[in-house]
Amino acid sequence: MTEELRGTARKMVERGKGLLAADESTGSAGKRLAAVGVASTLETRRQYRDLFLSARGVDAYLSGVILFDETMRQRADDGTPFPERLARQGILPGIKVDQGRVPLPDHPGETATQGLGGLEQRLAEYRALGARFCKWRAAFPIAEHLPSPEAIFANTEALAQYAQICHAQGLVPIVEPEVLMDGDHDLATAERVTGLVLRALFDALDGYGVDLSAVILKTSMAVSGSLDARPAGPEEVGEATARLLRDHVPPDTAGVVFLSGGEPPVRETEFLNAVARRGPFPWPVTFSFARALQGPTLEIWRGRAENVEAARAVFLRRLELDALASLGLYEGE
Repeated sequence: MTEELRGTARKMVERGKGLLAADESTGSAGKRLAAVGVASTLETRRQYRDLFLSARGVDAYLSGVILFDETMRQRADDGTPFPERLARQGILPGIKVDQGRVPLPDHPGETATQGLGGLEQRLAEYRALGARFCKWRAAFPIAEHLPSPEAIFANTEALAQYAQICHAQGLVPIVEPEVLMDGDHDLATAERVTGLVLRALFDALDGYGVDLSAVILKTSMAVSGSLDARPAGPEEVGEATARLLRDHVPPDTAGVVFLSGGEPPVRETEFLNAVARRGPFPWPVTFSFARALQGPTLEIWRGRAENVEAARAVFLRRLELDALASLGLYEGE
C-alpha cells in the first residue's frame, strides 16, 4: 500500500499542474454564492461545483480536486457522480475530512481543529466513494503572544494523528497548517511564525512515524499581514518563502502546495511564480487555490446558465496562468 500511496502523492504534485480546493463548507459556499446574488440551496451549490468540475480541458492543469462531503455525494449535469467524473479525466478526487475549528480552552483568539473521532470509519466510506487523498486544516493567527505554544502543539499533534490514520486507510494526507494573513505583522514576522509552526508539525509527524514520502504539505507563503503598512511584493515573498521551505520542510516530503489565503488572484499568481523561480527544491512546488481560482469565474457566472461557458473560459485561463507560475514561467496577464 505504501508504494500506491507514494504514487498517488507524486501524481498530486505532477509538474505543471495543481490542486483545486473546492472544499468550502456549506456555509462558506453560501457566502460565495451570496456575493454574486445567488441563493444557497442544495441545487445551486451543485451547479456551483459543476461549473468548475465539468469544465472541458481542466485535466490539462489539475492533478486533483479537494471536495466537500456534500459534493462527494453529488452528480454532474450529465448524471455522473463528481468523483467518477474527475477520475475519468485522470484527476484525483480528494476530500476535506476535518470537522471545523472550535475555541481552544483558556486561549482567547485561538482554535483547535476537531474531527479525529470516528475518522477511520469516515475515511473508509470516502475511499469507497472514490477519494484518493484527504485534507485537514489548522489555522494560526499572528498577534501579540499568538500563536501560543499550546495552540501550536494541539493543532500539529492532531494533524500528525490524522496523517497516520489516513495512511492506515490507504489515503494520502494533505496537512494544512495555515498561518493567517489577518493583522498588521510584517514579512519577517510571518516567516518566523510559519517556521515555528512547520518545525512543530514535522516534529509531530516524525513522532507518529508518518512516512513523509506520501504526505503533501499545504502551507501559507511568507506574506506580510493584510493590514501591514508596507505590504511585501512578489520578489520579497518569493525569497522569504523559498528560504522558509528550505529551512523547515524535510527533503523526503512528497510535495508542497500553496494556499491562496484570500490574496487577489493576480497577486497570488505573481507570488507563486516568484517562489518557483527560486527552485529547484527537493520537492515539487505547486498551487492548491480556492478563491484565487473561483472568484473571477463566479463574478461572470452569477447563477445564469447562459454565462456558464464564458465563466469556464475565465477559469481555464486562470488555471493556465497558475500552472505557468508553478513552473516559474508566468510573464504577466
